[in-house]
Amino acid sequence: MLLLALDTSAAATVALLRDDDVVGRFGSGDTRSHAEVLAPAVQRVLADADVAGSDLDAVIAGVGPGPFTGLRAGLVTARTLSFVWGVPLHGVMSLDALAFEAVASGAVGGTDFLVGTDARRGEVYWASYRSAGAAVPELLEGPHVGAAGTLPRGLPLVGRAASLYPADVVAVPAFATADPDAVSLGRAAHARLVARQPLLDTTPLYLRESDARVPGPRKRATA
Repeated sequence: MLLLALDTSAAATVALLRDDDVVGRFGSGDTRSHAEVLAPAVQRVLADADVAGSDLDAVIAGVGPGPFTGLRAGLVTARTLSFVWGVPLHGVMSLDALAFEAVASGAVGGTDFLVGTDARRGEVYWASYRSAGAAVPELLEGPHVGAAGTLPRGLPLVGRAASLYPADVVAVPAFATADPDAVSLGRAAHARLVARQPLLDTTPLYLRESDARVPGPRKRATA
């Protein structure tokens, strides 16, 4: 199964996977240049692997939660490529991808845990999971956005929120600075496809209203 995964819920990341083996990957440390770097990165990853878009079995897109600009860039790119190449398109919640990677690595197991990522403004995107020995962790609650101090207490936390708010959470050290990326997204999607579990559509999970506002009518000048 040949999958192209894109996640832009944090930085722009691209991964080409054959089953769950990484064939090629790209990651940008810049969280504000998704639109500029994503399409060239896809082109380069496929060219380096000598793979055409029509060879793919599916395109996998991270649906967030994340900021408006980043998610829009990733989802529009994924939808366009899927349409042009005529291949299926699936969505995966970006927090699910981190949860899957943590369970697969053995960093968490046999216990409920949290995944938390940077939502800026002093808040985190988070969700809770149960591994219970399953390859694909079960989503218990979320996704939500809120202050780190409002997260359920006492549960180990996977993701960058652990390093940002160490006083409020119980960190999983191996994943204390982890962000969602395309590799974990693709592996999570592959595991679900193999297990015949449903994937999402590509409706973005913004969780907040946009900061952009339609301007109101101009005020009349007074004499």
